[in-house]
Amino acid sequence: MAATERITMTMRELDRFKVIQDVADGKLKPWRAAERLELTTRQVRRLVARLREHGPAGLVSGHRAKPGNRRLDPGAADRALSIIRDRYADFGPTLACEKLWECHGIRLAKETVRKLMTEAGLWIPRRQRPPKVYQPRARRACLGELIQIDGSDHRWFEERAPACTLLVYVDDATSRLMMLHFTQTESTFSYFEATRAYIERHGKPGAFYSDKASVFRNVKPGKTGNRVTPFGRAMYELNIDTFCANSSPAKGRVERAHLTLQDRLVKEMRLRGINTVADANAYAPSFMAAYNARFAKPPKSDFNAHRPLRTDESLDLALTWREPRKVTKSLTVQYDRVMYLLDDTLENRKLIDRQIEVWEYPDGRIELRADDRVLNCRQYDRLAEIDQGSVVEHKRLSHVLQVAQALQAQRDNSRIGKAPSRTHRGDSTRTNRNDPQAGKKKQREITQADVEHVIVELAQRRQTAKPADKPRRRSAKAEEANVSALPVQAPTFDTA
Repeated sequence: MAATERITMTMRELDRFKVIQDVADGKLKPWRAAERLELTTRQVRRLVARLREHGPAGLVSGHRAKPGNRRLDPGAADRALSIIRDRYADFGPTLACEKLWECHGIRLAKETVRKLMTEAGLWIPRRQRPPKVYQPRARRACLGELIQIDGSDHRWFEERAPACTLLVYVDDATSRLMMLHFTQTESTFSYFEATRAYIERHGKPGAFYSDKASVFRNVKPGKTGNRVTPFGRAMYELNIDTFCANSSPAKGRVERAHLTLQDRLVKEMRLRGINTVADANAYAPSFMAAYNARFAKPPKSDFNAHRPLRTDESLDLALTWREPRKVTKSLTVQYDRVMYLLDDTLENRKLIDRQIEVWEYPDGRIELRADDRVLNCRQYDRLAEIDQGSVVEHKRLSHVLQVAQALQAQRDNSRIGKAPSRTHRGDSTRTNRNDPQAGKKKQREITQADVEHVIVELAQRRQTAKPADKPRRRSAKAEEANVSALPVQAPTFDTA
């Protein structure tokens, strides 16, 4: 009796064996088997010959149980692991991989080092680490000691109006609603408006506790490494601390307040027929009074931590967006596609090649400041538009103005992406303000061909809109005499 040989085959190899066996038995044509196995007919014939010569073992891959050509040398792996144990035991896989190549000349892939360190117990993958435990934090003792702030984007007016954002200020010691401010989006100027109203009503709190939104934390610092945002700079000038939470549960009081407001406040505004942001902001104080009477907790201490503004502090000056700009040799400054022309004075000439600050206020005012003084300037807007109605009627000038207005309609009038969001003044929101608008072109991208196309298009419009001339009626006497009714003077020439 022949010895039984055990063969290990995958499911794919087993299916291939059945098809090739049918071909060898004459039950299936080679070209049909090639279609099923997604092989060529010649390869099917080779497999049939291999099956007849070696049996089912001939269809098993010859690379099985053989070491790979790119496998890691055990000696190099042991040497790298011993170096990591001795010198880089507390390093991460990426840094350890870099040090192995820089200091020891051992080039390994980052994931290879990660695998070696994981098997040796020097590194624990994130999925295998125990979850972080966020233990509850005790409330602050005094009112105004810590204020949690956050914005909630929601359909506050349901289907009666578009979705908007509600800025919520919650006291950590009492869970009181300190401020509610409806705005279009969560922006720096929106928080400036809400914070100004808060300080005017309650005073300066000890600290604001927020998330890591771009309003409060600069994710991409500049060349100087400064991570301070305009909001953080304003709070620093007002002597108000700012903290950013690492997780949502850390500022759970304002997060839970969002859920309550999205239920109760929405229904209260529905019952009162409130459909606009202005009406909602007017109703907010009365709602906060009812909310605090029902849900607020008494503080541990009766001391009020709010502080009044000092005489040297100004909300108008602190709550501004500031950008540094360099004065050119022509005494000009560029900001948000607008050129500002400084007055040609001796003091302003000293500012050439120096950095000054451009201050933008929430109401849209722009000021140029240097050495704590406001610089007089004139504005030259590169995106200024022509109003044809404000120009005197002119036979040829009107056509030129029509061409200019048509080109303005094709121009992308969006400002630069680094400028602050002005949605609090009703400006439209864009996902990426650096992306051009659909069907629009930047001012420098408009070519002579675009101008000629606009001229031809306007000429065609005037031609189609011009009514046909009606034939004039002439008197019978004029037709008989074929002369003009007006006296004709003979031309005189001055030959002197």
